[in-house]
Amino acid sequence: MDRREFLLKFSMYSAGAIMAAPIFNIILPVLSKIVQPNLSVGVDKDYKTLVQKTLAPLGGMDAFVKKGYRVVVKPNIGWDRTPEQAANTHPQVVKAIVELALTSGASKVQVFDRTCNSDRLCYTNSGIQNALASINDSRVACEFIDNRKFIPVAIKKGKSLNEWQFYKDALAADCYINVPVAKHHRLAGLTLGLKNVMGIIGGERGRLHTNIGQNLADLCTVIKPDLTVIDATRLLLNNGPQGGNLSDVKTIHTLIATTDIVAADAYATTLFGKKPEDISSTKAAYAMGLGEMQLNQMNIIKA
Repeated sequence: MDRREFLLKFSMYSAGAIMAAPIFNIILPVLSKIVQPNLSVGVDKDYKTLVQKTLAPLGGMDAFVKKGYRVVVKPNIGWDRTPEQAANTHPQVVKAIVELALTSGASKVQVFDRTCNSDRLCYTNSGIQNALASINDSRVACEFIDNRKFIPVAIKKGKSLNEWQFYKDALAADCYINVPVAKHHRLAGLTLGLKNVMGIIGGERGRLHTNIGQNLADLCTVIKPDLTVIDATRLLLNNGPQGGNLSDVKTIHTLIATTDIVAADAYATTLFGKKPEDISSTKAAYAMGLGEMQLNQMNIIKA
């Protein structure tokens, strides 16, 4: 049940005669949790420590990964760029998340992305492939996309799209962790948590750039991350999403973590001096009830 559906049913209960105190005491905490998602913001120059402290207010990785879980960690590895250029998720952030998932008992952790540049160059020059190899654990798989694994999925709640191809391994994960990098995007304004879904879909992605905000919201009705961790350790302020010039990068050593992907994007938008409603995908996803956009309706925790 999503937030808006819950509020509708809650209002129906309110109109009836069943709002006895015991029932109200059960529903009210649930309503409060839905209206005010927890959003944790951490700052630290040691990125392993940063990941741990940012996840701690949400219950740590144990709140999301249980023993035997098959976990997908989906960073941005889309570009043939170095970590300093801030076009991809920072490799040390990805490594720390994967290590925590293993510690929590994951039986397998898959890391992948459908890249824009050569997959081998992206995986290597982003630093992510080598960072994961240094864990030296057979449960970790940093994999190239296998096009045979894209399957058509009906988008039942879509307003702009009614079907698209999704990566089967992402859909089948016991825990799906969304780990985008926060950066400028020429067409979308910013690319954050919602837009990171582009790395797990097949088909002709260029078609989606027309009406991109609603298209991204539609896609995100199909797969909803259990956890979104936005890498804002370095912000790519201009010339995104590919970047390249170090003069476009601002380092702030920050992470944002929450179970609410819309809230994550809304807060991250403020790091660029913008408002949540400035980004079309955030507005569209909020209108569809996929999460919270209003900052004053979030429980923002400075970790």
